Amino acid sequence: MGNETYRPFDPWRPSPVKENGRKEIFNSHYFNIDHVNLESAASGTFDRYVLHGNNGDTVGVLAVTDDGMVPLVEQYRIPTHRWTLEIPGGHPATPTERPSEVAERKLREEAGYEAKELVQFTRFIDEPSFSSQYTSLFLATSLSQVERAVIGPESPRSDVRLFTPEEAVRLIINGTIVDAKTIIAILRLNNGLLKSIKG
Repeated sequence: MGNETYRPFDPWRPSPVKENGRKEIFNSHYFNIDHVNLESAASGTFDRYVLHGNNGDTVGVLAVTDDGMVPLVEQYRIPTHRWTLEIPGGHPATPTERPSEVAERKLREEAGYEAKELVQFTRFIDEPSFSSQYTSLFLATSLSQVERAVIGPESPRSDVRLFTPEEAVRLIINGTIVDAKTIIAILRLNNGLLKSIKG
């Protein structure tokens, strides 16, 4: 066998399953859940549950200070009962809030910075096996410090810590940074993201 594939990858080729019905069974501030009934030639009928984010993409902001430091926010995460280090990020507050506006707001509220330059550099599906939710990642540069907001009841005493990109990569390797959007953003930064965007 050679190294050639049988065909180019086509994400939009015909579905192997037929959707027979869908019903929303849960709705919250951040997301809703659909119960979906499906059918396939191999398995017959079966059920799945699909999570949808409300109001559009979640957002993450990779900020880089003028001296090359990356601010990471301490967050206490209830589902895993642990503190994390994350780039600023979050959900739209309304259906009309654009991803770039969410990025500006979260950078200001969580990290205490405003950016003169804000560029989206990637978009990914959070967990495609059970969710349709996308996350958009932005690079923020030419920063100025502003007053932070209170993040929320989960992290009443959160702090912002500054790391070099190399230090942040080491925190990924040793398992300190476990948040997916933060890992993706930092590895892109370490792979020449600033040069590729700024030419």
